[in-house]
Amino acid sequence: MRSDPALMASFLLLLPLVLPGQPQLVRSVLSSMDESGTFQCVVHLPNSSIFLQQLEQLQSTLQELIGKYEQELSRVKEYAHVIEDQDSQTLELSHMLEARNPGVTLSQYDNPAFNLLRLELEGAQELAAQLKANGGVSGASDLLYELQNRVTNASLTLKLLVDSDRQSFHALQEEVDILEGQLSECEREKEQEQSSRHPGPPLAPGSCAHGGLQKVSRPLVVKLNWRGLSYKAGAWGRDSAPNPVSSLYWVAPLRADGRYFDYYRLHKSYDDLVLLKHYEQWKMGYGDGSGNTVYKNFMYFNYYGTRYMAKVDLSSNTLVLRRPLPGATYNNRFSYACVPWTDIDFAGDEKGLWVFYATEESKGNLVVSLLNDSTLEVEQTWYTSQYKPALSGAFMACGVLYALRSLSTRQEEIFYAYDTTTGQEHHLSILLDKMLETLHGINYCPWDHRLYVYNDGFLINYDLTFLTLKLPSSPMKRPSGAPAPFKPIKSNQPSRIRDSMTHQGPIRNMFSPSPLEGRFP
Repeated sequence: MRSDPALMASFLLLLPLVLPGQPQLVRSVLSSMDESGTFQCVVHLPNSSIFLQQLEQLQSTLQELIGKYEQELSRVKEYAHVIEDQDSQTLELSHMLEARNPGVTLSQYDNPAFNLLRLELEGAQELAAQLKANGGVSGASDLLYELQNRVTNASLTLKLLVDSDRQSFHALQEEVDILEGQLSECEREKEQEQSSRHPGPPLAPGSCAHGGLQKVSRPLVVKLNWRGLSYKAGAWGRDSAPNPVSSLYWVAPLRADGRYFDYYRLHKSYDDLVLLKHYEQWKMGYGDGSGNTVYKNFMYFNYYGTRYMAKVDLSSNTLVLRRPLPGATYNNRFSYACVPWTDIDFAGDEKGLWVFYATEESKGNLVVSLLNDSTLEVEQTWYTSQYKPALSGAFMACGVLYALRSLSTRQEEIFYAYDTTTGQEHHLSILLDKMLETLHGINYCPWDHRLYVYNDGFLINYDLTFLTLKLPSSPMKRPSGAPAPFKPIKSNQPSRIRDSMTHQGPIRNMFSPSPLEGRFP
């Protein structure tokens, strides 16, 4: 008879009956192989029907095990044929994804079908190991070794198929995300183009009924700061509250060193600012950098040489509060590009009082926090992906952070936006011309929707244009139980500056001690 796996396995089952130490139920086993490769054997068995029945059961069990193995191996081959084309597509998509988004990390993905097949192959591998443990003849050992290798190879093939399926799934998912992002960007650009062609009605003061920033006007140069051209760093603007209690304008040049904030002026109107009349001039001291702003008739700034936030009442030039900003770096650790001593930068908009800074934990990336304007406690914090020293400045408008970067000595770009309402960020490209090279303090006023920028000693401003929202054809009815729309609450702060300080050209406390001097060590 011809040699085959079944016969060799049957022969292997007889080995324990003739090996030393086993009951000698078989008298002798004679075997030979002729020139044609035919294997012949004669087995002398005892005259026992019980033994023959046991032998037949063993042979039947072996046949069933071999049949199961071949069945599982066939299933693996079927999976290989089905996924062969998918595997090549997966590699192509993976290369495409890596080219567009290098460093994409694949998340965990499990397929129940692969898990079941893996368990079945593990069972077949254990079976092959058990058969090999019963081997004693070289021919049978080689066969079992081959069977065990085939099971191992099938397991490796399955692992490769699992990895391929996982990569294919996530590559396709990332590709869909990229396409959806591109589609959203195209829709947004289309809306911007339509809005620019058909501008809507003027935006109401303090209103956020728009779709985000669309463009910035050319700069309007108001005048040189009152201290002269040598004072290139500083800040100026209006009250950043959505409903300011007065039409106050403030100007705060820094010393010539570009760091120390000591004097500021207050003007009741734009005409007074331009004509340099009816102003108050205060010596304040203890200010660090040009990150200060005015909100609800209080000035907020970085207290000199510390991470403390300071609050001054403009009605009396009195320091009313100091509080540390948790985790914020200071002393020029993470300032804006080309604008030193701006570790802590304050901003106001329709949503409240904000502060921009960086921490060691954020690795220098810009952090945005919403402050309680009464207590200076941090109410909520957002972390952006932008490295703060790579930015030239930032401002808030309707709860959206807009970041700038310098393109040249005469042009900036608003390139990044972070919506604190949704937690989403996106890139944009809105060009902003400038008169001189460096933009220092950048302050947004919700009342007139303008940017007030201190540009190397000159006071300039920009008109902001926002996308017009499409109004529904019929008014929407508010659901039952829904809260009413938010209405800004008017401040209770006094709306006038003391009459004793409003005559033309006063310079109070210019050389006399400030109310703040000597109050803190």
